[in-house]
Amino acid sequence: MPHRFDPTILREYDIRGVVGETLGEDDARAIGRSFGTLMARAGARKVVVGFDGRVSSPMLESALVEGVIASGIDVVRVGMGSTPMLYYAEASMKDVQGGVQITGSHNPADHNGFKMVLGGRPFFGSEIHTLGAMAAEGDWDDAAVPGVIESRDILDAYVARLLGGLAGVSDSALQGLRIGWDAGNGAAGPAIERLTARLPGEHHLLFTQVDGTFPNHHPDPTEEKNLADLKALVAAKNLDFGVAFDGDADRLGAIDGEGRVIWGDQLLMIFAQDLLVTRPGATVIADIKCSAALFDTVAAQGGTPLMWKTGHSLIKSKMQETGALLGGEMSGHVCFKHDYYGFDDGLYAAVQLIAAASRLGRSVTQLRGAMPQMFATPELRFQVDESRKFAAVDEVRDRLARTDAHVNDCDGVRVTTRDGWWLLRASNTQDLLVVRAESATQVGLDRLLAEVDAQLALSDLTRAC
Repeated sequence: MPHRFDPTILREYDIRGVVGETLGEDDARAIGRSFGTLMARAGARKVVVGFDGRVSSPMLESALVEGVIASGIDVVRVGMGSTPMLYYAEASMKDVQGGVQITGSHNPADHNGFKMVLGGRPFFGSEIHTLGAMAAEGDWDDAAVPGVIESRDILDAYVARLLGGLAGVSDSALQGLRIGWDAGNGAAGPAIERLTARLPGEHHLLFTQVDGTFPNHHPDPTEEKNLADLKALVAAKNLDFGVAFDGDADRLGAIDGEGRVIWGDQLLMIFAQDLLVTRPGATVIADIKCSAALFDTVAAQGGTPLMWKTGHSLIKSKMQETGALLGGEMSGHVCFKHDYYGFDDGLYAAVQLIAAASRLGRSVTQLRGAMPQMFATPELRFQVDESRKFAAVDEVRDRLARTDAHVNDCDGVRVTTRDGWWLLRASNTQDLLVVRAESATQVGLDRLLAEVDAQLALSDLTRAC
């Protein structure tokens, strides 16, 4: 029978909804039927499936698998784990051609969803909407013989691959390190326990027990309030630095030994400096929300900086298109292609932070302290009617096109002036406009925000202060 999804769950980068309201077993089964049919028609035979630690994840995983095998596609179940562990399984298992992770990522505990990869490429955008169209029409293949289900335990192999990121770094260089790790009760917990047990140095762990209700704090390291426990641990134990992860561990958050947050673009700055020592000229991609200091640093170190659209799937796709060796976002998604697979992996990024500090010969705190002091806003989000959010950005772009303003419009409008830069873009997933600005001075930042407000006023909009 055809199936119609709640229109709010088919997002640009993945599928997400509220369990029991906009997302349930029937939806998961229909996603499995559509995805399985697409795979079968492409000549694929086997998909790997995993799930995070949310209470609803096993139920959704079971229904998804039921839908996939009905289309004749075999399923490899890897059980509960992080999204990067699922990506690793898809990349390393020679007999699979796709992957699906059931995860609500950093969303509230009652949310859940699906992240997919097909043929080694991110599955997103119009492809996700194709699943919806197929379900609405009942355009599914019914296999004469259902697919076969098997289970594989890959956690140890995944952890061993993470440790491979330290190749060339001596144990003696790492022996004195003292690091804090906050799993936030997310899916990364078991992998963190096994990883740190094999790492040199001293490691202090927080909230590694997987609990889909997230009893200690919300698992989103881009919100500074969620780093409070990690900051307290680093201060109490006098640790060198600390790392934190979102619910499915495809994003990294970090603080240095002085308790300063190392934001996503600043992490990319460290990784780029390390990469460009051995791969001069390499392309480094970062999303349009990132600091000008990042792009300037890449260029100064002999690399090729490329500003691109926000969205982990879009960054990964652009990396494949351009051959970039490193890419990432302000949100903490970091994708390593040099000596890795090109997907976003918070745990691998943590290992690379350890390795980069060692290879660059400076502590994480020293690397953070050497960065330019900028005055920047966080992401300033304000609600607008869905029908206006893209139209308003288009209006601003059109007005600026009639001036001599320096504009990058790959994703919204990013305007560079003598004071710095400001950005206005529409969220791809919510009825929101997003503003960000950065300057070398507070006075300059104030002027940039005044420019934003003036443009919004011309479109009959007001930014909530």
